[in-house]
Amino acid sequence: MLAQAAAALVVALLLLVVVRLPWAGDLGMHAATVQRLRHSLLHPGNPLVDADTPSPYYSPWMLLLGVVARLTGLSVFVVLRLAALAGLGLLVTGVLRYVRTLSALRAAPALALLSLLFLWGPTLFNWSGFLGLNSLALTVAYPSVFALGLAFHFWAWLTGAVRGQAGWGVWLGLGALWALILLCHQFTGVVTSIGGLAMLLAARPARPVLLRLGAALALGLLVLWLWPYYDFFALFSAGADLEAIHQPLYQDLAARFGLVLLGVAALGLRWRRDHRDPLVLFFALGALVFAAGGLTGHYSWGRALPAALIPAQLAAALEVVSAGRRAVRRAWACVLLAALAVGAWTQAGTLGYVTGRDALPGVVAEKYRTPWVGYHWIMRAGVKYGDVVMTGMWPARQIPAYGPYTVAPGYPDVFLKDAGRREAAVARYFAADTSGEARRGILREYGVKWVVGDGAAAAPWLRKVAAGPGGKVLYRVVP
Repeated sequence: MLAQAAAALVVALLLLVVVRLPWAGDLGMHAATVQRLRHSLLHPGNPLVDADTPSPYYSPWMLLLGVVARLTGLSVFVVLRLAALAGLGLLVTGVLRYVRTLSALRAAPALALLSLLFLWGPTLFNWSGFLGLNSLALTVAYPSVFALGLAFHFWAWLTGAVRGQAGWGVWLGLGALWALILLCHQFTGVVTSIGGLAMLLAARPARPVLLRLGAALALGLLVLWLWPYYDFFALFSAGADLEAIHQPLYQDLAARFGLVLLGVAALGLRWRRDHRDPLVLFFALGALVFAAGGLTGHYSWGRALPAALIPAQLAAALEVVSAGRRAVRRAWACVLLAALAVGAWTQAGTLGYVTGRDALPGVVAEKYRTPWVGYHWIMRAGVKYGDVVMTGMWPARQIPAYGPYTVAPGYPDVFLKDAGRREAAVARYFAADTSGEARRGILREYGVKWVVGDGAAAAPWLRKVAAGPGGKVLYRVVP
């Protein structure tokens, strides 16, 4: 009962976080995606810049959110709160369903959820697709959470299919769900695929099941090929920018993930009991992909790390309720409780997303990471949907969330062929040695109506309109 109560409190905390919806990371990208779809479901264009390009962010899930925004008239951030509720619900129920395939004991799902959220490391780590409590609080509205919730349901469904006599309809449904996850969040789709492969290897399915599996894969690939909003298979040719962004995933591993070693030890115990244990195979495959990425310089493969973390975290929780002597289970429970306490303390600053920093005790407030302020103030000052704004990198990660475009995208974009040229234009505009005529030429080239910068950005062709947080100033471009 204690584990269930603790898990319920954590879920309640996350529900309160959804109400506040702290902004950090990629939330602006997802808000911008919904903005474009609510204005044009068929031809939304690039979500960040005024260009007619496809985007991998136009997934089935985001399309549904765009339809909701269009039909209801709700603001994008209200729709994202609804998305967060749906994603959180899928995640919690998915964990419950999948863990039920591994253990029938009542406490197992709650212990598993707590381990997924707290069994990380003594250093705070936030990244989309990684399920630490603080990371989840900041990404709960992201497609990655929705996709990961679907992944747990997929694994539960697949486990039941390979154990039973599932018909063609079930397998075809699994193929369609696999494609849906890949379209909604490609990296989570890779994790889902690794987990699914581990479960198939553990089950050693018979020939009739393999035939149904082949049909499921064929249907999934067909769905990926037919998706009209972007070319899924073109993502395999993503450039070097993607590798540079993900290189930090290979740094400070012990500090970020050290507590997961408890789960690795639990996996060792499971391997001794069953050499084809699905969690052991899941971990081995995930660790292999992660290691291969680090050794070859394909750092984006580091996004497969949850395929190693999740089975280890689940194994640590399940060892508490596994077969064996009662004294051993109690000792393991004490060790797990201590590890979870360390992880919870590391992420205690998450409370601030509900209470605000000022309400936190001093030692907890030090762990709080202040969310971004946002750029709603420029809309009140007269900026309209579809206006082009000249600004630097960090504002460019937020401004499109409200409807305007920026000259250069705030995020890497594999389908925007002139992204490098746009970034160079922004750097040249704000460079101290750029002439006034050159600056005006850049503004004309990209149809810029507004400039967001600091006081140094002032020029005769700019009229100051408003000042915002952090010393930022909004200027209107005048003829």
